Amino acid sequence: VQLQASGGGLVQAGGSLRLSCAASRRTVSNNALGWFRQAPGKEREFVASIDWKGSNAIYADPVKGRFTISRDNAKSTVSLQMNSLEPEDTAVYFCAATTPYYYGNYYATNSYKYWGQGTQVTVSS
Repeated sequence: VQLQASGGGLVQAGGSLRLSCAASRRTVSNNALGWFRQAPGKEREFVASIDWKGSNAIYADPVKGRFTISRDNAKSTVSLQMNSLEPEDTAVYFCAATTPYYYGNYYATNSYKYWGQGTQVTVSS
């Protein structure tokens, strides 16, 4: 599985961005998909995840109510709609996929086998 993230950019505080991640080489319709982010000097942290059916999504506390994760299994894509962006959201955002039918700790980076290259999100104050 190869993952390609896109949609990052520079936005003012309060603005919105939509990140997308496309999977290739193999379908991810049976994989949980997630988004993580890493700010300079900090560890990579969980942002959001969605199960393979698309019926259950979980979010990190700092983004709850502002970010929405969604997936389109027909297109093998996962998206992250980010609203009310804050300077603290500035980071490189990574999409990730578990192995098929994985069930476990979706908050942990080591639960995900496949990773995209990352896309930069910068929020100015």
